This record gives sequence, C-alpha cells and structure tokens, in this order.
Amino acid sequence: MLEPFLLRAILAGAILGIVAAPLGCLVVWRRMAYFGSTVAHAGLLGVALGLVLGIDLTLGVVLVALAIGLMLIAMSRQKVLPMDSLLGILSHAALAAGLVAAARLAGQRLDLMGYLFGDILAVSNADLTWIVVGGAIVTAAVAWLWRPLVTIAVHEELAAAEGNQTRLLEAALVLLLAFTVAIAMKIVGVLLIIAFLVMPAAAARPLARTPEAMVAIAAVIGAVGAVAGLLLSYVADLPAGPAIVLVLTAMCVATILPSAFRTG
Repeated sequence: MLEPFLLRAILAGAILGIVAAPLGCLVVWRRMAYFGSTVAHAGLLGVALGLVLGIDLTLGVVLVALAIGLMLIAMSRQKVLPMDSLLGILSHAALAAGLVAAARLAGQRLDLMGYLFGDILAVSNADLTWIVVGGAIVTAAVAWLWRPLVTIAVHEELAAAEGNQTRLLEAALVLLLAFTVAIAMKIVGVLLIIAFLVMPAAAARPLARTPEAMVAIAAVIGAVGAVAGLLLSYVADLPAGPAIVLVLTAMCVATILPSAFRTG
C-alpha cells in the first residue's frame, strides 16, 4: 500500500496535469510561454510576501502572480519594446527580486530549492485543497470562455469582427494562467513550471486533429507524465520536479520526432 504522502502527490500531479492541459494548448497556440515564465519567476516574491504577512504561502504566491498578470496586461499596450523583449526583462527581474527577497528573510525557514524545482512529495492536505478547488475554478472558467479563447488564438482579427472583447479575453487568459502557475508551483517549481504547462500540449499537437482533441490528449499526457515522473523520482531517488519534466520531454520527443521525419 502506498504511503499517504505519495498518494497526495500522485493526486496533485494528476489533477494539475488535467487542469493545465487547456491552458497549455492556448499558450502553445498563442506563443505565450514567456508570459507564464514571467509570472512563475515572480512566485518567489509571493513566498516572501506570505512569510512577511504571516499568511498561507500559496495565497501569497497567488496574490503576487495575479498582480504580475495585471501588470503584464497593462504593459502589453506599450509600443516602445517588442513584447518578447519586455517579457525577457521582466522575467529575469522578477526572479532576481524573488531571490533577493528570500535572502533578506533572515531567520525564516525557506526551502529555496523546493520552490525553484518543486517538492511534490511534500504536498500537504492544505496544498491539495488549493489544487482541487483552484483547479475546479480554472477548469470552469476555461470551459465557459473556451470558444472565444480558441477564436482569438487562431485569428484575433476574426474574433474581434465577431464581436468578442479581445482585450478582456486576453486579460482573462493571462489571469487564469497566473492563477494556475501559482497553485502549480509546489509541484515542479518556479524554474520548470512552464515546461509542465507547454510540454503536454506540444506532445499532443501532432496527434490531434481538433482543438478539443488536443486538449484531451494533452490532459492524458500531463496526468500520466506527472504520475510516471513522480514514481520514477520515488523509485530512483531523483528530484521530483525535474523527473516529471524529463518524462514529459521523452513523451514530446516520442510524438514530435516521427512527424519531423515524415515532413523531412
């Protein structure tokens, strides 16, 4: 019989793999990986905020992630710098600020490596509650907005012509992404979280013929990859977050490489 901590970790990884699938597909279609990376790198600031205010650390990360998401929405309207350059600056600045804030918390117990690379085996009942409730909220919101979100991902001008509020939809997508990154940080950590979002969608793309099929396949790949990586970590005594990402990488290679040979 599996230990309770391992059962919690398996449940958390499987749920997040499923919840992240539709957002991961939207990120791939819209080429928004840098958005997620910037939000994820700000996660350490959220941890520091939680410690300073004496609140739940996940809540601190959620608050900072949403604040960064709102800032990115506002700054996306500027025309001085290309968006990828701006995000590159903000991403590394957020990570550096988080590391400095963590270093300044003298006397506080802070598992920096755990937050950078994840510690899924340390998932508590409170963490699991965040994942289940937060995942349900994200899934419901994505399901409600799915059709217009797909439309702006495929053709933004067409979405606007059909009467969709493209700015509001973009804002909703960024905020949902920020919230998901915040609740997933415990699993694979700040530095690997975008791989966890993007890799299942990338692996599913060559296998799917419709957006909905891609989401379903990505959900299966994400859940299976999370559980397989976790079991590999447990058996081989490897860091859990990197083990999950390596399994997902192998699944990406297995689906993408054959299509490369076919097109070549």
